[in-house]
This record gives sequence, C-alpha cells and structure tokens, in this order.
Amino acid sequence: METRPTHEQAQLHLQVYDLRRETRLRQARDWFQQNYKAETFEDAMRIAAPGTENGAFVGMVIGYWEQACALLNYGLLHEDLFFETSGEFFGVWELLKPVVPQFREKFADKNLLGNIEKAAQRFEAWSEKRSPGHIAAMRQFMQQGRTQSAGVAST
Repeated sequence: METRPTHEQAQLHLQVYDLRRETRLRQARDWFQQNYKAETFEDAMRIAAPGTENGAFVGMVIGYWEQACALLNYGLLHEDLFFETSGEFFGVWELLKPVVPQFREKFADKNLLGNIEKAAQRFEAWSEKRSPGHIAAMRQFMQQGRTQSAGVAST
C-alpha cells in the first residue's frame, strides 16, 4: 500500500492498539506467547481447554487478533501502518498454524481464523519484500524458543 494512512485509519489504529493495553488482555497475550505450544488438537485442549483460565486466555488472544485482522482485511486499517507496528499477530498465527486445519475440520468451519491467516500471508510477502530473510529468522527464533521450552519441561 503506497499511500499514507488517513486520519480515520490512524485513529482506528490507535483505538485497536489501546485495546491491546487492557490489563487482562496483556496477561492473556503474555501467557499465550510463553505457553501456547500446540501441535495437535489434543495438545491445544490439554494446554487451554474451554472453561479454564488458559482457555479464556487463548480465546481473548485469538478474538483480539481475528478482529484486528478483519479490520485490516476490510481496508479499515492502513496495511503498511499495521504491518510496521503490529507484527505480534504474525507470531500468534505461527503458533496457531499447526492446529488450525484440525480446528477447521472439527468445527466444520473452513474460514475459522481466516482473517489472521489472510493478514499473515500478506504480511509474509510484505516483510520478505522489505526485509528479505526476516520471516525465516523469526521462525528460527521461535523454533529455538520451543526447543528450549521443551528441554526445560523435560528436566
């Protein structure tokens, strides 16, 4: 997107950001980044079953980013501005990606988390164009974190 954000897009962007600062959502985001390491539907249920605090955290994180990405996908947020300042959603997508096909099948909803997925696909192309190798480096960093977490958990 080679345009400048409109005043309205900038205002909405700040409102979306302000929601991220809410205490409970911050707690959920922190928990999610540190603990959501699901490779299967069963892992996801074990880590964050519905009706548990961890399940609520996952729901809050997914709900927030799905809504923010929907605003982006509908053109209500400026894409470059969002991508430059909101890369966290891509890390969330990377953690969810292994289990999304199973969730879509289980709940018969091929569009489940589709807004995050669409935004993540565009972000990956955008990022590769601006900073070749960034996505690969980020994935490697995330994988190292998973490996270290697994090592700590098994000791």
